[in-house]
Amino acid sequence: MDSFALPLDTAAAEAHLMRFLSVEGVTGQEAAIAEAVSDALRTAGVPASAIRFDDAHKRIPIPTETGNLIVDLPGTRPGPRLLFATHLDTVPLCAGAKPRREGDRIVGDGTTALGGDNRTGCAILVILAETLLKHGLAHPPITLLFTVREESGLHGARELDPADLGGAVMCINVDGQDPNDLIVGAVGQENWEVEIRGKASHAGVAPEKGISATLVGAIGLAEAQREGWFGKVVKSDGTGTSNVGIFGGRDGKAAGDATNVVTDYAFIRGEARSPTSAFAASIAEGFGRAFQKARDQVKDHEGEMAEIAFRHIPSYPPFNLEETSPVVRRATRAMTMLGLKPNYLFSNGGLDANWLDKHGVPTVTIGAGQAEIHTIEEFVNLPEFATGCRLALLLATIEDE
Repeated sequence: MDSFALPLDTAAAEAHLMRFLSVEGVTGQEAAIAEAVSDALRTAGVPASAIRFDDAHKRIPIPTETGNLIVDLPGTRPGPRLLFATHLDTVPLCAGAKPRREGDRIVGDGTTALGGDNRTGCAILVILAETLLKHGLAHPPITLLFTVREESGLHGARELDPADLGGAVMCINVDGQDPNDLIVGAVGQENWEVEIRGKASHAGVAPEKGISATLVGAIGLAEAQREGWFGKVVKSDGTGTSNVGIFGGRDGKAAGDATNVVTDYAFIRGEARSPTSAFAASIAEGFGRAFQKARDQVKDHEGEMAEIAFRHIPSYPPFNLEETSPVVRRATRAMTMLGLKPNYLFSNGGLDANWLDKHGVPTVTIGAGQAEIHTIEEFVNLPEFATGCRLALLLATIEDE
């Protein structure tokens, strides 16, 4: 297909985007945006029977309104099934967004984030289906996947049943900015947490009788930093990053409730990321050793020490595709046809692509104009969005190699 003859209605694509940006749907509360997308697909001519929801939300460990939205488009020519994916949810900062056009951008009102991450992807998948049907373009079987709870842990993609993807052999995930960028890999993440049970005492009358859980936690974090496990981690056997996100008490409360009481409980939660699962686990284990070492340094007057309960579990796996893999070759060919210069990237953040690849569907992620995401300065670059639309359309219709 001549890339310059792609029958893209950019005004229609932008109208879909503006509509979806105006529908609230923060992570875990995707029912309204899922219905808006479903309605747009039905209006575009997709049969209601081809639009369905899975039951992933029943397996997600935190409340989630709906499952993943899955759409099956039969092929009009032979070929292996393609998967196009994006996520429905936005970060909570997008609640109440009021999109408006300002030149070649869509912006918010400066009080919330916009939600271009990832309503750009929603709009692109809808305009893709609309364009294929309206113009009768030849394409292999296609599945569209709109996941839930991407922003709060990639849960929708994680709990997806691969059998629901119809045997797709490759996936194009829409979740980035610059259409020249092609994300071919991403780090994996290990989550860790520690509970520290000390002993309360009057901090003025008998501080020596207490065991400060706060102090144990503070020393443990300082020890982890001293041993090179905090922040950017570079060791002889691997590299990665780590962070501490929560240092508090029970049920989201403070660690302690008075200055005159030695704190008897603290809870700390963090993460570790690495290009390999094994080294992400090693970073987490480094924190575990640090807290055990800190325990030995804080004792009451009788030599008793705090109780430490440290746990770590994988959050999502890493992946890294070779440039010779079929999906990377297909994306490279389509980008080149559009005059783009593929910039192969390895992401330090997790994507639905991590789990889709784990489910057996090699996945690349393309850009579609979202910018300054997760901030009140967020905007959508409309020329880049239009290029993302053309790229998706070309990826769906070019002949197999």
